[in-house]
Amino acid sequence: MKKFSNIPFKGTPEQEAQLRDWLRQNRDMQGVAMPALQKAQEIYGYLPIEVQQIVADELDIPMSELYGISTFYAQFSLSPKGEKDISVCLGTACYVKGAGAIMDELSKELGIEADECTPDGKFSLSACRCIGACGLAPVITVNGEVYGRLVPEDIPGIIAKYRD
Repeated sequence: MKKFSNIPFKGTPEQEAQLRDWLRQNRDMQGVAMPALQKAQEIYGYLPIEVQQIVADELDIPMSELYGISTFYAQFSLSPKGEKDISVCLGTACYVKGAGAIMDELSKELGIEADECTPDGKFSLSACRCIGACGLAPVITVNGEVYGRLVPEDIPGIIAKYRD
């Protein structure tokens, strides 16, 4: 289940003005909740509770409805992405070949769980389903760069490469 970020919200007045302007211009659009959340995530990079509250207030939509949408659809994130976004493939081939242990090692190495960001904003960790590299299972990506045929012992070296 998605969870809200453990990092304090740092939105700017300019971001809020941009979102509120868009919401006011589009409030009468049929089914506006989904495009509103998409726009909010485009502006902020994720959907913290504070941003969802702005959308709820401007559109007079219950927070529970927005939260339901933002947690149901995989395109939405409740946590910011780190400078280095790490994704672990948990598709069938990767899972069978040990992706769970890879995720555990990443969590241990980074000190965060899936769908979280390190307090310094350097790393974020998430799980994804098949990325189409089944022959390399188990696989992770770091900002789109693919690492395959991994064992847990590979993780400290990969992380060290990005810490420097």
